[in-house]
Amino acid sequence: MDNKKTTHFGYQEVPVEDKVQRVAGVFHSVADKYDLMNDLMSMGVHRLWKRFTIHSSGVKKGSKVLDIAGGTGDLTLKFSKLVGSTGQVILADINASMLNVGRDRLTDQGIVNNIDYVQANAESLPFPDNSFDCISIAFGLRNVTDKNAALRSMYRVLKPGGRLLILEFSKPADWLAPVYDTYSFKLLPKIGKVVSNDEDSYRYLAESIRMHPDQETMKSMMVEAGFERCDYHNMSAGIVALHSGYKF
Repeated sequence: MDNKKTTHFGYQEVPVEDKVQRVAGVFHSVADKYDLMNDLMSMGVHRLWKRFTIHSSGVKKGSKVLDIAGGTGDLTLKFSKLVGSTGQVILADINASMLNVGRDRLTDQGIVNNIDYVQANAESLPFPDNSFDCISIAFGLRNVTDKNAALRSMYRVLKPGGRLLILEFSKPADWLAPVYDTYSFKLLPKIGKVVSNDEDSYRYLAESIRMHPDQETMKSMMVEAGFERCDYHNMSAGIVALHSGYKF
């Protein structure tokens, strides 16, 4: 009898050890067009979601920030300007292609003095305990195989008094769900096919959103990992939620 543990990759059940490589394949495929696709998929609204995240972070000059699944560097760039020359931002991503795109993009903009780049798995972050004033992960947690392990790892490396911010697609309001489903499963993969010649990756992204925990479940998972004062703020009628929690 085959007792291999499985997990979801979109709507498929796959062996746990296979998911990391499958997710890596998706982001290797889309890395070059990732920013363009984000603008097309959200009609530019993702920039407002990220702006609200930065505004909510409490990051200031001298802060040390970890941007997990930082990808092409949107949040890292903004954090870099907030922390200044006395602070530090680490852009971490499990995917080498995404990390390289982020490094190239930020280097081209002349942002080199207070940013470091680390290829890392969110489930086992390679940093000492109590290292960061703020940790962010935007549109990355749903791709993590063991989300509870990732939350525990984030809690470990966050300083006492530090804040975790999770920006992620979530469960939209009931009135919006039918339209959102039609867009996600009919239109989104077609956009991916036209822009990046990759329909399957964007079908996976739509499925991964549906498999991610809803707002209340995510909040409970953060509490279980040790975070306090956990809360969330819905944006765009719940299509996206910003979760926050503190370590005391």
